[in-house]
Amino acid sequence: MAFAHVGEGDDEEFAGDAPLGAPRPQALLLTFFGGYLLGRGVHVATSSVLDVLRRAGVSEHATRSTLSRMARRDLLHRARRGRQVYLGLTWRSREVLRDGEARVWRVGAVNTSWDGTWTLLGFSLPEHWQRQRHALRSRLLWAGFGPLQGGLWIAPSTVDVGRLGDDLEAAGHLKVFAARALPPTDVDGLVRDAWDLDALAARYRGFLDRWERSARRPHLPDGLARQLVLQTDWLEVIRRDPRLPVRHLPSDWPAEQAQQLFRALYAEFEPEAGAIAADVLDVIPDEEAQG
Repeated sequence: MAFAHVGEGDDEEFAGDAPLGAPRPQALLLTFFGGYLLGRGVHVATSSVLDVLRRAGVSEHATRSTLSRMARRDLLHRARRGRQVYLGLTWRSREVLRDGEARVWRVGAVNTSWDGTWTLLGFSLPEHWQRQRHALRSRLLWAGFGPLQGGLWIAPSTVDVGRLGDDLEAAGHLKVFAARALPPTDVDGLVRDAWDLDALAARYRGFLDRWERSARRPHLPDGLARQLVLQTDWLEVIRRDPRLPVRHLPSDWPAEQAQQLFRALYAEFEPEAGAIAADVLDVIPDEEAQG
């Protein structure tokens, strides 16, 4: 999923410098939990999770370490039944996963319905607030903002800035407006200056290069692993995309083509993935689940 902000440590986990397409344990786990726990009211056995991640190329040690870290961050709930430990979602992880589900299946990668409104955000922080400044800038980038000039940032959508500033002293220094560009503003130029369009397009083209031809796809043993890695890779692409208005992007913008490929392959892998999941996942009811 295109995950909501869940803390600076988690940002580093999601947004590290590992190449796209390489299995990243926490991202793979969140994709798995979003697909097989969210809205289903169940806990899943740790042994089942280890099996699924092994199919996707992640070692047992890496999976166990990541699960422990996620539990410490209140992203997972543990329940013991005899000798088996089962894992379920918390309110925090449900929020994260719902955000990602919406981005993948409802919002989409291409912004064709933009109404011309920008979120304009300005801030000025004391010079010694270096850590606060870094954290705020990281969250702004995460939320789709681009730097316009100085301490002025802009996003092509309505942003819940209240959530953006949670637990940051800097939140009290933010000034936020809904704005529209007026002549003589060159909006195409503004977009080029605030966002690295070449880098954004390269991520979509990289996804197409990895998945369009079967010979170039990751070598994985079955449909469950292929679907899991496919969706995690797609999420790694779209979570970095601020969904800029398509009218202000180059005519050959590759997002639509990449999204069509993702959805076609997801549907192709679904029958086998679902059958394997039904066979290998050991689940119990989650009496506390809220969907």
